[in-house]
Amino acid sequence: MGKIVVKKVVKRKPGHLYYVDGAGNVCEAKMARGGKKKKKKKVVKKKVVKKKKVVKKKVVKKKKVVKKKKR
Repeated sequence: MGKIVVKKVVKRKPGHLYYVDGAGNVCEAKMARGGKKKKKKKVVKKKVVKKKKVVKKKVVKKKKVVKKKKR
């Protein structure tokens, strides 16, 4: 257990922890608080881009020309 050496020497901030380190200096650390919810990231909706209708070209098949053989 620690001893109180001198009172009201350090101005304390709420949410901070104060301690004396190995060299005898007074140190300040922000206290970790559990249970706080993280901020939600905003979801940006993407714009819907309409696709252009692709018109397929008709493929014309060439008819084979059959030559009749003369007898």
